[in-house]
Amino acid sequence: MTFGFAPSSAASLSAASATRMLEPAEWAAAGIPLLRNPREVLSGLHARHHPKPATAIVAVLDADERLRASASFTSRPAPADGWMFRNALLSQLRRVIPHDLRRRTPVRTAVLVYCREGDARWTEEDGAWMWGLRDACTLHGLRCGAYITLTKDGWQVLGEGRGGRRPNAASAPEPFATSEAPIPPPRTGGVASDVLRRAAAR
Repeated sequence: MTFGFAPSSAASLSAASATRMLEPAEWAAAGIPLLRNPREVLSGLHARHHPKPATAIVAVLDADERLRASASFTSRPAPADGWMFRNALLSQLRRVIPHDLRRRTPVRTAVLVYCREGDARWTEEDGAWMWGLRDACTLHGLRCGAYITLTKDGWQVLGEGRGGRRPNAASAPEPFATSEAPIPPPRTGGVASDVLRRAAAR
């Protein structure tokens, strides 16, 4: 008769979490589209959201890299888990922009900026955010775009080797980029909304 020990649920959870992250080489090999002007995109998001450490900004860009929607939120201190990050990103995307799941190929791209402590080197937390962004994009019908870290030393597009000193986690927001188009107002619902507006005006 043989006796053994079943793996604990904590160990199983830890092993599952370890698979929900992407190494820099995996990210680089995934064919993530390059931003033409990452600093301009980042400066616009930095000015709009004023991120502090532990703040994530998810933004949706059109084919011309104009900002269509963005949202920022603070991640709670917890073990790095791509599944949890995916759910948080998906929740924000659903809140700010309709999905593109009916399209055969995605036309809009989601990028993620994460402001954090430490230096610019890749961490397991970065790997979990990468996994979460890729999965959230798949579930929302978007192309998976760049992952950018923002630290006290500056910014870096992970997997590309591009970066700069400003903006950084401690810098004041710069004015909006002049080439950034304003986000269009939300659409109204046609005749039904006209009726409701007239009723509300009485």
